[in-house]
Amino acid sequence: MTTVYYLQQTQLEQLNAKPLSEQITIEEIETNQAKLSRQFYAEVGKHWQWTDKLVWTEQQWLEYTSPASLRTFSAYLNQEFVGYFELNKHPDNSVEIAYFGLAKAFHGQGIGGGLLSQCIQRAWQWNPSRVWVHTCDLDHPAALANYKARGMALYKTEHEE
Repeated sequence: MTTVYYLQQTQLEQLNAKPLSEQITIEEIETNQAKLSRQFYAEVGKHWQWTDKLVWTEQQWLEYTSPASLRTFSAYLNQEFVGYFELNKHPDNSVEIAYFGLAKAFHGQGIGGGLLSQCIQRAWQWNPSRVWVHTCDLDHPAALANYKARGMALYKTEHEE
């Protein structure tokens, strides 16, 4: 049994931002988004049982990443991949943090809070009605605490087989 947690912010002022090291750069992926999104998903997700999209074809990745409502961002430290996040704007004007994670080499270095703060700030730049995310107890043990520490409030919990 897996527990899924849904969290949200309904206004930017709820963000409890943590600074991100100036040495880390964030880039929006504007070319080769399907290829890079697939690569990031596999790299970050291999430690957290992200398996549903591993079987996708190249065409499925192209279809997933082609809408303007999906934006992918990657983070680097001296050209080394640190992590990524994907934001998905929904028809109800909410922005979902579809994916967020760090490369294993950067776990435990205090980077997650700063990168998540940048992620949430980028989501609010779309002027959404709310910013939301779901995580589960299969994700990094600090994921739920990090979302809460950034000011996201739990609004729903589900249990899945």
